[in-house]
Amino acid sequence: MTRSDLVEDLAERFSQLTQRDAEHAVKTILDAVGDALVRGHRIEIRGFGSFSVNHRPPRMGRNPRSGEAVAIPEKRVPHFKPGKALREAVDQRTAQIGEHGAPPAIK
Repeated sequence: MTRSDLVEDLAERFSQLTQRDAEHAVKTILDAVGDALVRGHRIEIRGFGSFSVNHRPPRMGRNPRSGEAVAIPEKRVPHFKPGKALREAVDQRTAQIGEHGAPPAIK
């Protein structure tokens, strides 16, 4: 699902929202999540999951072509941890796909 798919889905589900309003709502939410992560905050959405920033310490890596050692600097990276409800829903959906060979229609 892309950002534009999300906007379309939101506009379809809530008829009182125009396409422009749905686009503004999605942009506002994603900007707020991104800004919070840049500031180093943690975002928790109950039933969905949490976003946080992980610290990766500096380490030595290898150039795959030459094999020479390369210093990789420390960095901060965004991390998503799904909530229990989302994990179970995905697992249940995966089990259904495995049993029948094809995914059931999404309602």
